[in-house]
Amino acid sequence: MSIKILFIGDIIGKPGRQALSRELHRLVDRHAVDLIIANGENAAGGFGLTTETAKELFDTGVHCLTSGNHIWDKREQVPLVLADRRILRPANYGAEVPGTGSVVVTTPGGVKVGVLNLEGRVYMKNLECPFRVADREIELLRKETPLIFVDFHAEATSEKSALGWYLDGRVSAVVGTHTHVQTADERILPQGTAYLTDAGMTGSFDSVIGIGKEEAIRKFLTQLPVKFEIPKKDIRLNGVLVGIDPENGRALSIERITVGC
Repeated sequence: MSIKILFIGDIIGKPGRQALSRELHRLVDRHAVDLIIANGENAAGGFGLTTETAKELFDTGVHCLTSGNHIWDKREQVPLVLADRRILRPANYGAEVPGTGSVVVTTPGGVKVGVLNLEGRVYMKNLECPFRVADREIELLRKETPLIFVDFHAEATSEKSALGWYLDGRVSAVVGTHTHVQTADERILPQGTAYLTDAGMTGSFDSVIGIGKEEAIRKFLTQLPVKFEIPKKDIRLNGVLVGIDPENGRALSIERITVGC
């Protein structure tokens, strides 16, 4: 017997939300999923999250939303959004900012799963050390459950890989987000932690990582501010399915998910 966790890669705008609405129940039925986690930091217009878009994602069946650096983009919504403990911001932001970086979620079958959200520092903000914050948060989560899923929202593959090795045997899974490009390096590390550098994204693949091609090219050519549009063609859902032993929290399986929508 295993607990099946489905993690959905960064949801990009309305096309990503619609893809989730269309495909999630089929995936849950096909793979006998027990818990659904999704990165929702780009769900509102491609940048940030609102209470309305969060409700839409929860209504599709998502149990917990993780995030990253874009969770702060809809500034007026941040206190309301992060008041919901099912919505996480990276734990290595300071204690004075709204929200929390970890939570224990109970599956419909009554199994407790810890979810931890961290953000990388390489090519990103100078936050608290994600490795040391992970030590602190995992110690607290393991008082309630050995099943712990980590979303590491980071740019550098090396930083993600290092955290995976650092946490091997202490958490059930370390899955990366942020680059919007699904990697092909899924595996179970020697001490029982499932690892994937990046889960990818749920949105338009007729794009530059989810945003309009023309606008992205113009920004690279000119280095000037550009208003980005969210494309609506070639919509795909990216994610990863992890099977976990409920007794000891060790990963039993890991499978990348890609669905054309």
